[in-house]
Amino acid sequence: MIVSATFSKPDKNIEKLLEKPFVRMKVRAANTSDGSEYFAEFFTEKQAFHKKMTAFELDEFIEKYGGKAFKNCIIRTETEEITIFANRRGEIKRSSKKISGVMHVLKNNAIQVQHHNREKNYIIKEGTPVPFLVLLGVMTSDGKVISSKYDKFRQINRFLEFVDDILPHFEKDLSNSIKITDFGCGKSYLTFALHYFFTEIKKIPVEITGLDLKKEVIDWCNTISSQLELKEIHFTFGDIASYTHKTSPDIVITLHACDTATDYAIDYAVKHRCKAILSVPCCQKEVNAQLDENIRKWKKNGAMPKEFAPLFKYGIIKERFSALLTDSLRADFLESNGYSVQVMEFIDMENTPKNILIRAVKKNDFSQNKITDLEKTLEISPTIRKL
Repeated sequence: MIVSATFSKPDKNIEKLLEKPFVRMKVRAANTSDGSEYFAEFFTEKQAFHKKMTAFELDEFIEKYGGKAFKNCIIRTETEEITIFANRRGEIKRSSKKISGVMHVLKNNAIQVQHHNREKNYIIKEGTPVPFLVLLGVMTSDGKVISSKYDKFRQINRFLEFVDDILPHFEKDLSNSIKITDFGCGKSYLTFALHYFFTEIKKIPVEITGLDLKKEVIDWCNTISSQLELKEIHFTFGDIASYTHKTSPDIVITLHACDTATDYAIDYAVKHRCKAILSVPCCQKEVNAQLDENIRKWKKNGAMPKEFAPLFKYGIIKERFSALLTDSLRADFLESNGYSVQVMEFIDMENTPKNILIRAVKKNDFSQNKITDLEKTLEISPTIRKL
């Protein structure tokens, strides 16, 4: 199985071959909910384009463009590194080398990869079967993590570490049931992980609600919950913006809630005085769109804020700046409403470009919603302020 692929050294005719003047391309295994197995990023000098690919599409792309549109292509599988390149005469060559420290194993009809140097003191241990991980296809029945799901296993453990760190703030509440709401729960790997963490590892009573806009996903999650016989976890179809519940949660989590959905989740948590918020934002398009409109206006009026002009020169930089600006304003908003806030790396950038986690713990009841000088200068109005 291909784990990642990198394409570089574009041919002079690449724009004719791929319709844009790409300078490089990166592909990583993704296993997304829509069935796509790979996430590809195409880069020009000024922009980045994203695309999901199946294994068949990736194989076709490598066959068609490896060593041709891109004169250098490095492919990493679970056991080897393969290089496809064009020599000075234009001949396509292929070389490979084994990756050290990796042993390829076939067990219980599932291909697994054992990395001798990846031992880590995870909260959920490898080697002991965990019911929800087995049912969700992350583990085999004897507790071995399936190689293609190891990034998911690592992500789950990393998230639980963030939750474990804030438990001291709940010392007075641990005798009661901790209430958690997962906005935009998707297939609920983390929702089930939280239930297992609290009930089986920490022995703390918990009530968890997962909310998502996709009814088929909610039905699937409820089926899994029923199969696992979990009475303390429920999944509901609905929108974050209109969600109501008879009791307020202690913890709100959001993983890759798209664009302004993260703002609605944060707003809900603040208004319901939640004790903690853990949010991994995604697809921060709102501020980027507002800046696009403002840049056109500033250029027309000759009023471009000079100190920010270099950030607006290249599309990919402006896009990333907009995302970081959005998350900075979210963190500032939480601090201004009595939360102690940390902005942290969730998992390595190698695995996902959406790798920022905002963790906030309630400290006091101070509350304000003051527009920052940055927002005034850039003439932006993010949803978190409007709410």
